[in-house]
Amino acid sequence: MAEAIRMPRMSDTMTEGVIVEWHKKVGDKVKPGDVLADVETDKATMELESYNEGTILYIGPKKGDKVPVENVIIVVGKQGEDFKALLEGAGAPPSAENTSVAAPLSQPASKSSDAPLPKGAKVIRMPLLSDTMKEGKIVKWNKKVGDKVKSDDALAEVETDKATMEVVGYEEGTLLYIAVEAGDAAPINGMIAIVGPAGTDVKAYAEAQKNAPQTQSAPATEETHHENTPAPAHTETTSSVTDDGRIKASPLARKMAQEKGISLANVTGTGDGGRIIKRDIDNYIPAAQPAAAKAEEKAGVIHIQPFAAIGQEGYEDIPNTQMRKTIARRLSESKYQAPHFYLTMEINMDQAMKARKAMNEVSPVKISFNDLVIKACAMALREHPAVNSSWMGDFIRMNHHIHIGSAVAMPDGLIVPVIRFADQKSLSQIATEAKGLYEKARNKKLQPNEFSGNTFTISNLGMMDIDEFTAIINPPDSAILAVGRIKEIVVRKGDSFGVTNVMKVT
Repeated sequence: MAEAIRMPRMSDTMTEGVIVEWHKKVGDKVKPGDVLADVETDKATMELESYNEGTILYIGPKKGDKVPVENVIIVVGKQGEDFKALLEGAGAPPSAENTSVAAPLSQPASKSSDAPLPKGAKVIRMPLLSDTMKEGKIVKWNKKVGDKVKSDDALAEVETDKATMEVVGYEEGTLLYIAVEAGDAAPINGMIAIVGPAGTDVKAYAEAQKNAPQTQSAPATEETHHENTPAPAHTETTSSVTDDGRIKASPLARKMAQEKGISLANVTGTGDGGRIIKRDIDNYIPAAQPAAAKAEEKAGVIHIQPFAAIGQEGYEDIPNTQMRKTIARRLSESKYQAPHFYLTMEINMDQAMKARKAMNEVSPVKISFNDLVIKACAMALREHPAVNSSWMGDFIRMNHHIHIGSAVAMPDGLIVPVIRFADQKSLSQIATEAKGLYEKARNKKLQPNEFSGNTFTISNLGMMDIDEFTAIINPPDSAILAVGRIKEIVVRKGDSFGVTNVMKVT
């Protein structure tokens, strides 16, 4: 009898999996234990094993497709057996061919549209790039309408609530339509682009989709992609400029130029056809200042902008980033859904300071006070497992592992890198891992598995000379530790008085 194999839940927070690679095809014989596919979850890439024996009759999602948990992905049975009844209500029309059963990143049709999607065209949708992401903001498009794209091309850069990440379309063909302009946001699974054979007319389908909430606007123009790129100003950059005025540069070169404040119009490209590449940005030397500017600078001339008239009002509206939106939503929910109460104590740090100094004389990496707090919390949670729990609504999850989140402040908001199995690691291991995670967080390079899964969180403002404060619980944790600065106080010692070092924690 034919049996359907569904997308399993491979982690506690997994809602869907991406098919990275199929190891079997329709018609292959399989037995229990055979690896069917590699599946990317929100935590890691894992192997999907068969628990059935027989012949593969049906494979639904293609490589690169996103499949919700519990959706049918494969059917195994006897050769020639009818399996269509298994697909009813499984999220896809019953078909013996390799068609998608889920709502993947690239999806061929939409029930909300009267106009069908032309044959061969594929809809590229906003992927789920973090466990708390609700929508993604298109920072910039790396491709424009009419460009040829490959399955592994990064089509766009998307700002989530955690970081700025690349979106890969997993489809080959020509970029026919861009639904969301740079600067606009799209909800999870919302249409952002259409890819298909060159010359395919998708205008009717795109127009029909405009009534759907995920579609924002008409196809992006050249100005959308390069609105911040100045027009070529020097003849030396002519070879890097196309006939339509577009500066040819690799995505990495554009990103580096933006970070360094370099105008691409002033850079000479040495790549194919005059394309500006990484080497050109690394070797770029700014042109000399004009003589007049140099003379003024040497003479100490200072140009002061005139002040606004007294009484003149003004303001600037700064759009919230995806990260700030999520921080506001999650912490507001936490504050009102988790009854907070606060316990503050004062810890004598004299021996900790001596121990840290001694350890740093032999440690391969500098151990910070925050590393000491992480280790201390991990060992305390091992002794008091009830605190190492998560509120799951209908039940309490008692975590057997100890993952410590350590909050990091950034210009765009707050993120919590996670030190996994902190109770099993030495202080030097914690210090090395924490330093690497903090650096990646500041550069927006953290991966989803590096900022999720915490069972307890630490927020330390001691470096800001804050004596004590109250933090907001980081869901689904049951507690958070707010750490203040270490300061000297005068205490009674025997018949006299002396100085000791204390730290307040809440």
